[in-house]
Amino acid sequence: MTTTTTAPDLSFLLSWASHSLATEMTANLEEVGATPRVHCVLRRALEGEFTQSHIADSVGLDRTTMVTITDKLEREGLAERKPSPADRRACIIEVTEKGKELLSRSDQVVSRTHRDVLDALPPELREAFVEGLTQLVEGRLAKFVECAQPPRRRASR
Repeated sequence: MTTTTTAPDLSFLLSWASHSLATEMTANLEEVGATPRVHCVLRRALEGEFTQSHIADSVGLDRTTMVTITDKLEREGLAERKPSPADRRACIIEVTEKGKELLSRSDQVVSRTHRDVLDALPPELREAFVEGLTQLVEGRLAKFVECAQPPRRRASR
């Protein structure tokens, strides 16, 4: 019995690229004392008055991990929980000045890392590559399919 596989193996390619980029980003963000998750949460929190739940959903974190990260941000003076005016059970994450300074440095690291990775592609492929991934993530791959044993998600981008 022969099996037919799709060539190239899109799952493998995307998984490898994601893991490799996440590892490189983690190493690079160590330079400024941040992690990819801390960077994502601070970046999202700075964009508006969002609750912990909203931020967790938007950056792909489960609620327990989000609480752990928010606790860390508060301990380090990078963010504060503020009561939500719309829902007294919820908290808004507010980035402190210290958090904004860290975010400014981590933004530079993230931009540099993305640029370095994309520079590995020929110039004529870079824009099409990003456009294609964006269309997949915003379209066909925007929602996760329900299944009995979903794969474990790696760290956010």
